[in-house]
Amino acid sequence: MDLSNLKPAEGSVRKNSKRIGRGEGSGKGGTATRGHKGAKSRSGYSKKIGFEGGQMPLQRRVPKFGFTNRNRTVYQGINLDTLQSLVDEGKIKDTVDMDVLVENGLAGRNELVKILGRGELKAKLKISVHKFTASAKEAIEAAGGEVVTL
Repeated sequence: MDLSNLKPAEGSVRKNSKRIGRGEGSGKGGTATRGHKGAKSRSGYSKKIGFEGGQMPLQRRVPKFGFTNRNRTVYQGINLDTLQSLVDEGKIKDTVDMDVLVENGLAGRNELVKILGRGELKAKLKISVHKFTASAKEAIEAAGGEVVTL
């Protein structure tokens, strides 16, 4: 270290050295650069998310549409190729039930599970879950497996 490479400590030097709201003599006293009156000049001001200065906000201008059935049943979908990859890794032997799926993180303990038909299944598996698509059922039985609906 020598005089050629001295510099101030990190954070000790500010670009704008004028401190705001520290009396009239500072040149930034009085309104403290906030202008006169209005919500933005007050302490504690925070604008609502989506506030557009009193103009009707976008989320209220755009019409609502569609329908959501509150009584729908939601299934956790698991594809055949996912099951096949687990067989290849040795995580599944010959039976697939809810305990095995929960153990491998494919479904939650209280979820309803539906087997979907993407990919191909080479292993002979006995699968017992809540629902199957027609193509998945066909592929499982073609591989010599068994389908059990809970």
